[in-house]
Amino acid sequence: MLVEDDDGDAETLERAFHKAGIANYTISRAVDGIEALEMLKGENGKSKLPSPYILLVDVNTPRMNGIQLVKALREDERLRRSIVFMLTTSKRSEDRTAAYDLNVTGYIIKASGSQDIQLATLIDVYRRVVELP
Repeated sequence: MLVEDDDGDAETLERAFHKAGIANYTISRAVDGIEALEMLKGENGKSKLPSPYILLVDVNTPRMNGIQLVKALREDERLRRSIVFMLTTSKRSEDRTAAYDLNVTGYIIKASGSQDIQLATLIDVYRRVVELP
């Protein structure tokens, strides 16, 4: 799942997955933490997404930001094992510390071009190599 409010950033990342030759992914997108939780839980008319969950979460989204979303995930018995990579342009140490305090898998500064392809490849390798819950 991609939690990203910026259409351009979301499209760029989706293109990176295709350019990296990773076409077997269905990327579900939420624009903020509230919509992400609705999709993960199957609430408010949203179809529940199948688990295990790997989330790419923008730190700065409206209504419920990425840090608040990860807190909600960690407090929910069914969702606490979700694998979360934070994506951000923020280099604020407070954001990074808060993310790692919530046991995120990685805190990644958004880039462009080949770095997006590297990110897509990293996620693919992670998914194939790690034993998910």
